[in-house]
Amino acid sequence: MTRAFETLQSTFGLTAFRDGQQAAIDKLLQGESVLTVFPTGGGKSLCYQLPALLIEGLTLVVSPLIALMQDQVAALHARGIAAARLDSSRSGDEVREIYRQLRSGELKLLYVAPERLQNSRFLALLQGLHIGMMAVDEAHCISEWGHNFRPDYLKLAQLARDIGVQRVLALTATATPSVAADICRQFAIPASNHIHTGFYRANLALAVTPCRDADKLPLLLRALQVAPGDASIVYVTLQQQAESLAAQLQGAGIRARAYHAGMKPEVRESIQNAFMAGEVSTVVATIAFGMGIDKADIRAVYHYNLPKSLENYMQEIGRAGRDGAASRCELFACPDDIRVLENFTYGDTPVPQHLDALIGHLLSLGNPFDIAVYDLSNQFDIRPLVINTVLTYLELEGVIAGTGPFYSTYQIRFELPQAQLLQGFDAARAEFLQRVFASGKQGRIWLTLDVTHAAEALGEPRERLLKALQYLEQQGSISTQVKGVRQQYRRLQTPDLAQLCGRLGQLFARREEQSLSRLRQVLDYAEDAHCLPAQLCGYFGDNLTEACGQCSSCLESGARSLPTLADAAMSAAQQRSIDSLIAEGQEALRHPRQLARFLCGLSSPATFRLRKHPAYGSLSAQPFQQVLEAVERRLGA
Repeated sequence: MTRAFETLQSTFGLTAFRDGQQAAIDKLLQGESVLTVFPTGGGKSLCYQLPALLIEGLTLVVSPLIALMQDQVAALHARGIAAARLDSSRSGDEVREIYRQLRSGELKLLYVAPERLQNSRFLALLQGLHIGMMAVDEAHCISEWGHNFRPDYLKLAQLARDIGVQRVLALTATATPSVAADICRQFAIPASNHIHTGFYRANLALAVTPCRDADKLPLLLRALQVAPGDASIVYVTLQQQAESLAAQLQGAGIRARAYHAGMKPEVRESIQNAFMAGEVSTVVATIAFGMGIDKADIRAVYHYNLPKSLENYMQEIGRAGRDGAASRCELFACPDDIRVLENFTYGDTPVPQHLDALIGHLLSLGNPFDIAVYDLSNQFDIRPLVINTVLTYLELEGVIAGTGPFYSTYQIRFELPQAQLLQGFDAARAEFLQRVFASGKQGRIWLTLDVTHAAEALGEPRERLLKALQYLEQQGSISTQVKGVRQQYRRLQTPDLAQLCGRLGQLFARREEQSLSRLRQVLDYAEDAHCLPAQLCGYFGDNLTEACGQCSSCLESGARSLPTLADAAMSAAQQRSIDSLIAEGQEALRHPRQLARFLCGLSSPATFRLRKHPAYGSLSAQPFQQVLEAVERRLGA
């Protein structure tokens, strides 16, 4: 630890470790794996950046956040630390240079998205390197019991073993005891190496304000106008709502902007930069905003709509007051919000028959086989994330094994005349290249080549074509652009189809119930009159021995009650609209669950083109289960 203290001062310009950092770094330097559960802004990144400089070999950092990777790599470069990132924004030349730096041992830290670890060429490179540590950011995503499960994370523990990682550091701000135990089990982290610093932050004053939907805007305006220049985040559920609410705040003189995933990346970046610089005081955002934002002086976080879970809520309020100064976190508790959030959950659950058909289709393909996720999504009316989850579970069950993604289509631009290019090869190789080029479609500038079809037509392995194109590009003879990503798999066994479909069907049904249960926990939290920080700490397995004395529960006397849910009785006109839609006999709406999703305004791959239909979303104010039951009665299902 003497060297660690010296590095802390000389490289990072700090004089002391924060709570928990020293214990984590000490265990890592001893070669042990660690789980750190620190609050948002608690200094998790130093726990791998500092030991990476003292540990032999490469530190591989797995993160789902491109913005975070960009910011951290830029900061490390400013400190003279050899770091790089591999993500979807990198060009072919940049990727090749990073691969060269990896082979030469020049890099100390490499940041990657979890999807990059599905690339067989990249994995082959990693297996030839000495990887001293793998840091897994947002590690709660690895747990199927977590609130933000991501299929690619499930395979990280096995991958760490496959590529010979010496030690693992798992990092998260939101892990319940069961999720933390799951992370430790998967990465073989001893219970004694689960380091958490407590979830209570005394500078955050938490408030719950029961209200109806019509009350929210006046309440928010009143709160913002008390300190109109303070940096604030307002969280909403829907992208359209972010736009409309930001416009209303602007009309009231608030320097507000909307932010959501539907915006172009350059627009999102400009809004984020303006907020960081203080040119925008309030960002009205979906959950797309805030991940990786390192702004210390956010004075308030308002939840205009209910959060999806207490984990989401804890993560989002954690963006306030990182400078330690007093900050306010207010939740406008309107039970009517629960309808939209429940519907999102129901929209993610596949129709059981469609799920069975997808699994049967995958197991009927040749061996090896390749698929395009978006093609399957449209074919079986299942969202892409769910398709990826199915593929991941088939891998974990040992039914299939992924051999990596590849691009089906290459666009080739010749930097040399073809005749001159071919002169550099013997007759056999020149003839092969000539046949390859002839199998493509020449445009004004680019030759478009479907590699799989070309390989079949030429009777050659696809790998030979790819190696030839890669060699020509390395020589500067051609430039390429790629599109049409496909995933390739090998089938390892032929399981009992009915049993396999049954297990996966139960998995998705269980995940749906877990998501609905998390929504109910948010309402329970809002309605409970006990100290709010004590409730949150208890949920995450931490004990707050004394009430905070400053939250709305502590400052108010007596019970807190939320407004009752709006009457959800279905009118005769709404029931007739169901009958009318059924009578149309739309091919994409044959199953009761498809019809119910459509009526509740939940788009799916098969119904995307029907979104302008007058019935789309006509019953969005109704509970999904009530609409589903009404549809099933009419269909006799």
